[in-house]
Amino acid sequence: MALRLVQVNFKARDDSALGGFWAQALGWGVSSEGPGVTNVEPVGFVYPDPVAVCVDVVTVPDPETVKYRVHLDLATTSAAHQAELVARLTELGATPADVGQGDVPWTVLADPEGNVFCVLEPREVFRDTGPIAAVVVDCADPRAMARFWGEAMDWALHEVTDDHARLRSAKGVGPYLEFLRTPSVKTVWNRVHLDVAPYPSDDQAAEAARLQTLGAALVDVGQGDVPWKVLADPEGNEFCVLAPR
Repeated sequence: MALRLVQVNFKARDDSALGGFWAQALGWGVSSEGPGVTNVEPVGFVYPDPVAVCVDVVTVPDPETVKYRVHLDLATTSAAHQAELVARLTELGATPADVGQGDVPWTVLADPEGNVFCVLEPREVFRDTGPIAAVVVDCADPRAMARFWGEAMDWALHEVTDDHARLRSAKGVGPYLEFLRTPSVKTVWNRVHLDVAPYPSDDQAAEAARLQTLGAALVDVGQGDVPWKVLADPEGNEFCVLAPR
């Protein structure tokens, strides 16, 4: 039994506008599975190809307090590409963001709704990931998070230290999932989270139960009667277990 990473889920005031921003930022297409939802994925993408982790943007009432513990790192191939991408994203509505990064070779921006993301300088490790280099999760203990998510999903561990852990699809394609040690502690719900799904032959309830044995917990974020299970990982980061697909 294992789960597959389906998408990064963004809560938004305007799913269409924010989805449109990310589609242009990534060079991907948009579709919709219903009112209030915008799906962003590569043109011609067929799930569950791990070559991409898609973006799902969902309209919700604007929360008074949120925490940005999950963000995207975008890949570039040269210094010129990095500068061009930053300029293009700024034209699309992104703004510079200061999260205390200091003098670093990457550029930190916020999308039109304030979600922080990074445009990385060229790095060899990300040369074949596609436009998203990594999905990054802030945490207190990268080793523990790598153990949990490594057992939860069918991804392989590539690197782990006290400060950083990196996983990727076992097929060696697509973006990485990274856990970065940060001093902040999660106190409120996340505006961006991960959606995972069981294989078609596996059972959603059984997978949710398995995750709880690994340290996850069922949580209520006001989701009501929905076909997915909402859980929190061992550090309290919410994520959803979708129906098998």
